[in-house]
Amino acid sequence: MITLKPMNKEEFQLYSSNAIANYAKNKVISGNWREEEAIHLSKKEFSKLLPQDEKTALNYLYSIFQDQQLVGMIWIAQTSPAKSDEGFIFDFKIYEPHQGQGYGKQAMKEIEMIAKELGMNKIGLHVFGHNKIARELYEKLGYEITNINMMKTL
Repeated sequence: MITLKPMNKEEFQLYSSNAIANYAKNKVISGNWREEEAIHLSKKEFSKLLPQDEKTALNYLYSIFQDQQLVGMIWIAQTSPAKSDEGFIFDFKIYEPHQGQGYGKQAMKEIEMIAKELGMNKIGLHVFGHNKIARELYEKLGYEITNINMMKTL
């Protein structure tokens, strides 16, 4: 059984440095950004979304634990004060040594309960097209595709 605990400052610092690099890499793989600009743009995006780090209003960052072992993280936010009934999962990760053990599915179910407690009745998320494992998980949990962007390299 996993538990979600609000991220502390140390966990946030570890998370954000890895997340900035990972987001930049995924944006390059997806063809959205050029490699030479990716880290700069990723840092800018994170600064805009989380100006007060893990204490940014309307943002809820959780560390995911299996017993006392840190196995991942999840970040959900209310989309705006005006739409406090809608949430968006900005990031979700089960760390590599712990993948494939059902923690992702458990964490998603936990975050849905937390979202309901926060007054949300809808949750959106983004998944990179090349991340087939995540797409399959979300579809199994009842998430539906709302938009599809497509690109062809010539």
